[in-house]
Amino acid sequence: MTDLGFLADFMIPVIVGICLCVGYVIKKWVKDVDNKYIPTVCALLGVLLAIWINGWIISPSVILSGLFSGLASTGLHQLFKQYIEKKEGNE
Repeated sequence: MTDLGFLADFMIPVIVGICLCVGYVIKKWVKDVDNKYIPTVCALLGVLLAIWINGWIISPSVILSGLFSGLASTGLHQLFKQYIEKKEGNE
């Protein structure tokens, strides 16, 4: 099995946080948006933020860090959602 741990080096917490918040706002406030588009929005936003953070330099590693961080935010949202629903079920 391949170790994908090296991808953690490409995660940028600021991008994860911004994309997590933007995805949450889209989910809660924009009723006409299908949920399948939220990861795409987060991935594209992540790439734009990564390019901006890196001084408008576009390289494969910058693009990967943006994509990975943006998509990680959607996974993090699901983790929080499951944790909250599990916690509410116990009360």
